[in-house]
Amino acid sequence: MTAEELINHMIPPLKVTDDAHKAIVWMEEFRCNHLPVVDNGHLLGFISEDIILESNDIERNLADFDLVAPQCTVPLAAHFYDILKVAGDNKLQIVAVLNDDNQYVGVITLQDILATFAQSASVQMPGAIIVLSMDLVDYSLAEISRYVEENNAKIISSTMVEDPMDKGKIKLTLKINQVDIKRIVATLERFNYRVIARYKETKHEDHEKEKIDLLLRYLEI
Repeated sequence: MTAEELINHMIPPLKVTDDAHKAIVWMEEFRCNHLPVVDNGHLLGFISEDIILESNDIERNLADFDLVAPQCTVPLAAHFYDILKVAGDNKLQIVAVLNDDNQYVGVITLQDILATFAQSASVQMPGAIIVLSMDLVDYSLAEISRYVEENNAKIISSTMVEDPMDKGKIKLTLKINQVDIKRIVATLERFNYRVIARYKETKHEDHEKEKIDLLLRYLEI
């Protein structure tokens, strides 16, 4: 999915001539912590409720505020992984989309991305999740895939994040297309891979709740 496909057309931008009261009302209405402020098609930055409350003046025009994260933008063709990175780098839950002329087109929220991701094949397909911890220099997805496939399974998707407790290590999260992963785990451990977590899909009656939990674990939120 690209940024162009993920734009939330229900969230309009604020103008510099709008006042802070309007911004707060819109943030409550659209359930956003930040909203974009645009002038003549150019993104100036984002306004938040905290910024407004610090000023103690809800009648003040947005042009008079110090806006944040004017660089929190992506082009129309950006992949949703890139959108997540930009949002994370700027510590915002909303990202602006610009066209080739750097004109404001719309915004994408993290909720939109998660909703789209939840419908992807890698999440919808039945299976289980394995989380490995390893030194970055030892990372080889090709080797790990071989061990998984030796047990008649496939890696549907994988994500890698740096271990915040050890900068030399990574956490590798694998979605496997099998629910029973005992043999896969045993194989990985036999070849000195450290399995630090595993998650299985559960019974149908808890299906929706567990899917949400599984998604959050998968993204390590």
